Parts: sequence; C-alpha cells; structure tokens
Amino acid sequence: MRARVTLPLLVLLAAGAARSEEPGYEKLNAIFGAPIWADDNLWDDADDAVAERLKWPKESKTTTLSSYRLYAGADVKMLGARPFSLALYGEEGKPARFSLVFLNKGDVAGAFITSDLDSFVQDKKAREAMQEKIKKALKDFPKQLKAEAETVEAALTAGLGQPQRDKFGQSKATREKVLRWDWKGHAILLAAPEDEYVGVRIMPIAEADSGGKPQRVKDADLRPILKQRVEQRPNGDVVVGQIPMVDQGPKGFCVPATWERFLRYMGIPADMYVLAMAGGTQFAGGTIVGVMTANAEDIVQRNGRRLAAVSGGPNIRKLAAHIDDGLPLMWSVLVDLKFERELIYRAEDRKKVTDWAEWSEKLKAARKAAKSLKPSRDNGHMRMIIGYNPKTEEIAISDSWGPEFQERWLAVEEAEAITAGPIQLISW
Repeated sequence: MRARVTLPLLVLLAAGAARSEEPGYEKLNAIFGAPIWADDNLWDDADDAVAERLKWPKESKTTTLSSYRLYAGADVKMLGARPFSLALYGEEGKPARFSLVFLNKGDVAGAFITSDLDSFVQDKKAREAMQEKIKKALKDFPKQLKAEAETVEAALTAGLGQPQRDKFGQSKATREKVLRWDWKGHAILLAAPEDEYVGVRIMPIAEADSGGKPQRVKDADLRPILKQRVEQRPNGDVVVGQIPMVDQGPKGFCVPATWERFLRYMGIPADMYVLAMAGGTQFAGGTIVGVMTANAEDIVQRNGRRLAAVSGGPNIRKLAAHIDDGLPLMWSVLVDLKFERELIYRAEDRKKVTDWAEWSEKLKAARKAAKSLKPSRDNGHMRMIIGYNPKTEEIAISDSWGPEFQERWLAVEEAEAITAGPIQLISW
C-alpha cells in the first residue's frame, strides 16, 4: 500500500531543503565583510584582479608565484573581528589560497617594539623592559584568543551552518585542529592553536582534503627549472631569481618568514604564522632555531627533499656550487644596526656602478672595517644568501622585510664577521 504524505510533512521537507541550500557568493562576501568573490568560483579568477578588488598591495611576483598582503589597521573588520595580516597567495596567475590571521602573538606584541626599534635592538636593558611590558599587556592573551575564535566561528556558522571538525597540516608540528566549512569547491578552515593565533584559510577542497601537501615534482624535472632561475650578469654577479618575497611585518618573525620563502620557492606551500608555531617563536619574535630547523626538515623530507648544511663560513667557492644550481641558502647572522643601515645605502650606490674595478677598490675600506664589527649575541637574525660575485668578492643577501630588501650585497669579510650559525639549504 502506498503511504500518503500529509501537507504538514511536505511543508517541513520543503523548509529543510531551503535551509540546506548553499548561499550565493554575495552572501559569502557579506559574511566575510570583503568582496573576495566575484562569482561562485574564486579559482578561475586572475589573482591580481582579486587583489585589486580587495585593495591588498602586491607583496611579491615571480613567473609562477605571487602574493598580496595587507597588514590591516584597527579600523578594518572581517568576520566580526580585527584582522592583522590578510594574504592572498597566487600560482600561475590564479588564486591558490588565502591566509587571514586575526589576533596572534606576533603582530600584537610587535606593535610595542616598533615604537622604539633602535632601543630594542641595541640596548639590552631596554629590550628587557620592553619584554616585561609585553608580558603585562598579553596577560589576558589566552582569554582574548578564545573570545576572538568564538566571534569568527559564530560569523561563519551563522552564514554557512555547523562546521565539520578536521585536521590540516603537512607535519606533526604544523598540524592544526580546524573547523571546516565547504562551499562550492572552496574549503574554509578556522584554526585557533593555543596561545598562537586565530586564522582562517580559504583553499580548494582538494587541497584541504590532502592536508596541504602538494604533488611532488620529480628531481629530474625540478633541477633544470631551478638552474634556469640563475641570472649571470656582465659584471660577474650570479644571482638566484624568482624567490618569493614575504614581508614579516612589525614583528620578529624573520626565521619563519624566511623559511616560508624557501619552502614556497621549492614548491612547498607554507605560512609564516604556522611555521612560527612550529619553531616555538615567542611573542613578538625570537625563534628557537634548532626547533625550527628540525620541523622544517620534517616538512622537507615529507616532500621528497632533504636539508643539507654547508660546512664553514660564507666561502664563495662553497656557496657557488649551490647558487649555480639555483639553490639559495638559509643563513643565521648577528645584527649590528649601524652596519645594517650601511648596507641599505650601499645597495643604492651599487645600483649606479659603471666601473666595477673602482667599486672593488672602494670595498677595501669595508673589508678592513669588518674586523671591528661586534654585533650583539642577543640580536639574532635569519636571511637568505642568494648570490655571489667572484670578481668583487661579494655575497648577495635577501631579507624578509619587503621588496626593497630582495637583494643587497656585502663583502665576504663582513659576512664572516656576522655569521652566527650553520648555512643550510634544501637539496635533493
């Protein structure tokens, strides 16, 4: 016998169907409070067009990778909360993923340091006093972090319904417990690791399903690609190009930011905020390099590569063997603020050089002065070595401070004077 469906039941079924219907892209934009979507498919847009409608500045652009990042002011709101770092990562001219970071231990505390950067870098007592100020200001940080996560979760749940619980990350140290909403080919993940950050990521569903692990490029295919990125200039400069830039912002995230750059250069997606968690980075900065190295090595190995070390100091002959293969190097140094400012001025002078023999002669004074460089053991920093010039005996460096610090040069003797640890690279 055929059962009859009563009218009230039909009404209930219709109401349930209406509630399960996915919202349109206009509703998603309203939820986020930003015009992220122009239609229901974000992944076929041009990355620069997305950045333009969001008004997020270009951070980096290579032939295959791009990033656009806005360090937002206090007047900006998304998902009912104040974001600090808003980043769009592009690949092959298309959006690949978003990283929206709200309350976090880096940007919150970093604001204190930028108010008196010189004292923080040079004066140990001033640095200790600042650390105490930061501790007091962040006493309620765990409570604030929890409240922020609840605010963001409420905004997403109100528009997209109840989330699924999931995990995301390539390694144990970078794996996060996340709340996940899927919408028309987009995965929206909310992560709030204890005492770290509140972050929202938007990515293709396939990437979320894989935990963020990319498809591995074979060594035989990657080697010629990297070699083609090496630029040999008439003056003798040999420089690795196409390295993405990351601006670490007003915080001491040089280690995770620089690792993000190297990993992405090698085709491994990375985010400095997640890497800061993996490296035990403290409020405002200060990463345990050994911990960061071990966890970076884990990520590298999971992607079929290995982490190698260059013995000794910044020797041009040893560095050249890797630079010529298109492999930049990770370099731990000690900072002398006066010397760092000198490098900024020297970089501008070097761009204007036409007589390289005369330039080499001018560098003699710098080589001699290198003996008097005495950077503090308390002022550690990480940067990349990206090139060399055997004629002028200079080394090219790159810092994660924005595009203007993509390439600078210093004499070998100066590099030896500020070296603070092993030189490492991702290899085969």
